[in-house]
Amino acid sequence: MNALQGPLHIYRAVAGAANGWTRVSSGRRCQTLFKVLVKSLSPKELVRIHVPKPLDRNDGTFLMRYRMYESVNEGLKIEVLYGDKHVAQSPYILKGPVYHEYCDCPEEDPQAWQKTLSCPIKEPQIAKDFASFPSINLQQMLNEVPERFGDERGAIVHYTVLNNHIYRRSLGKYTDFKMFSDEILLSLARKVLLPDLEFYINLGDWPLEHRKVNETPGPIPIISWCGSLDSRDIILPTYDITHSTLEAMRGVTNDLLSIQGNTGPSWINKTEKAFFRGRDSREERLQLVQLSKENPELLDAGITGYFFFQEKEKELGKAKLIGFFDFFKYKYQVNMDGTVAAYRYPYLMLGDSLVLKQDSPYYEHFYMGLEPWKHYVPIKRNLSDLLEKIKWAKENDEEAKKIAKDGQLTARDLLQPHRLYCYYYRVLQKYAQRQSSKPEIRDGMELVPQPNDDTSICQCSRKKSSREEL
Repeated sequence: MNALQGPLHIYRAVAGAANGWTRVSSGRRCQTLFKVLVKSLSPKELVRIHVPKPLDRNDGTFLMRYRMYESVNEGLKIEVLYGDKHVAQSPYILKGPVYHEYCDCPEEDPQAWQKTLSCPIKEPQIAKDFASFPSINLQQMLNEVPERFGDERGAIVHYTVLNNHIYRRSLGKYTDFKMFSDEILLSLARKVLLPDLEFYINLGDWPLEHRKVNETPGPIPIISWCGSLDSRDIILPTYDITHSTLEAMRGVTNDLLSIQGNTGPSWINKTEKAFFRGRDSREERLQLVQLSKENPELLDAGITGYFFFQEKEKELGKAKLIGFFDFFKYKYQVNMDGTVAAYRYPYLMLGDSLVLKQDSPYYEHFYMGLEPWKHYVPIKRNLSDLLEKIKWAKENDEEAKKIAKDGQLTARDLLQPHRLYCYYYRVLQKYAQRQSSKPEIRDGMELVPQPNDDTSICQCSRKKSSREEL
């Protein structure tokens, strides 16, 4: 099989290690005959490894995931088989030790860890975010953040990372989403030695710091999940992307990996309309539904839940909920802001439909890697050119298909699980380098413990060094 040549990429969930992808011709027959086996390199090491079915990305590639329930010392052997024959340069050897997700065994050389994950040398968004903060005054943060953002309605969590342990205290009433920041920080700490640092994460939707650099006092580096053109927050991957990456092997359907194996019919068989479903979280969404009513041959848009504009439900109607995978039955996807940036955007980009993206002052951490007319088609914020852009796509099918494909491939690269871990680490590293004083465990902070997974065996072979020895 000539189609079965090329490098292999396999995701080790949930640790976020990404090593490549398998090139294989698609189709039912191929899916039946194609399989991947993951097992211990040593017959003496018997480990539990879950390997679900391959995700067919319908472009000649499959996505493989596996989850280990024990660690192995010798390493892993990965066999890619078509029928009973090795293909795609199989077998692959991952030399050990290889640790499972919940094994607390951090690499003490962050540079070696980043090299292993092939972390990008540059992250333009991180460079832009930290340009406003050549130094970080922890005392100023301690004085200002609780007063400015930590009232009863606040959604701020104060973290200290010290000797690779995570400590935190909540400021405000709306901090339940700390479970996402807790989990990614703990997961990182199990994999690599984190720098000592002290910082505040905003768990709310809107970025908080709107002071300009030349103001007195100047801005402070609040960490948020969403940025905007008029704010100075430092951006991390959203809680949704974070949760998706961590949950990729725990049965969640709409994660960033499984979405790639459920992109609907091939391009030529998709319904030639633009599609949207969502809540009424922005007035332009109501305008979109009205456009849909007036132009049903071009657009199928509906509101699935009314909260902000309940009086409009009788006029516009309420659409039935539809599974996200079914979105990709349509050739064009309309991406519109919700309260801030629409967190469905990465999922839409990973499909194989053309994304029509509303102009927005809001952004997520990966937006700088995408270009209009190369990876998506831009539409004006007031939607005045939406119908024109849909008509353009219909009249220029090959070009629309190419933009959709280029956007999909770029999103695959930007949103790989290991890239999320790299991005988190780089933000923490840059932040720590700029602190003007040593972080401390403050009054009211509690230790966030590592999960106790008694069902998984963890034998860490790395020598534990104290901070003074590093």
